[in-house]
Amino acid sequence: MSGVLTGGGVASSWLFLAVTDHGDDDGDVAAELRGEHVVLVPVTAEHVPELRRILGTPEVRLRWGDEAASPQWPFDDSSATRFAVVLDGAVSGMVQYGEEEDPAYRHASIDIFLDPSVHGRGVGRDAVGTLARHLVRDRGHHRLVIDPAADNEPAIRCYSAVGFRPVGVLRRYERDADGAGWHDGLLMDLLAEELGQPR
Repeated sequence: MSGVLTGGGVASSWLFLAVTDHGDDDGDVAAELRGEHVVLVPVTAEHVPELRRILGTPEVRLRWGDEAASPQWPFDDSSATRFAVVLDGAVSGMVQYGEEEDPAYRHASIDIFLDPSVHGRGVGRDAVGTLARHLVRDRGHHRLVIDPAADNEPAIRCYSAVGFRPVGVLRRYERDADGAGWHDGLLMDLLAEELGQPR
């Protein structure tokens, strides 16, 4: 969904501090990822009330719809690895990734939503950049993708600042949040060597 509603920001590079990993043999989950201003921590039950509140804000709901409809959310999708975005000690959103493990097509995808109160402060850029570095450096991905709505200009600016480039328009790609129709998406990708090279 890539429904980040953020734009602009102050981060031009990211400080990435890998901390100890834990997990099973199928793939470790980083315990904590640190950016310039944000800390990404695996989502736990204590984060859920605030994440649900953020999803309920009009700005985020416009892009993410009824994401948290399942009582088990955000633990209802084993294909997604989810991190709470923590800024100054407060949960400010969620960023997640999924991985295509077929060796012929291996890559990762990123999605994010943020509390409208932090939009326009570079939080999205910091969070996406921090996760992208983890996926390239620690998970070994050579290519990442993200797919904001084609009319979500703040998100597109945010991802471009990380180094993502437009690939093409995905016509009638995603159901509108109100279920009434469809809207276009913009496929963007990032190669490992382009990370941190804003477009």
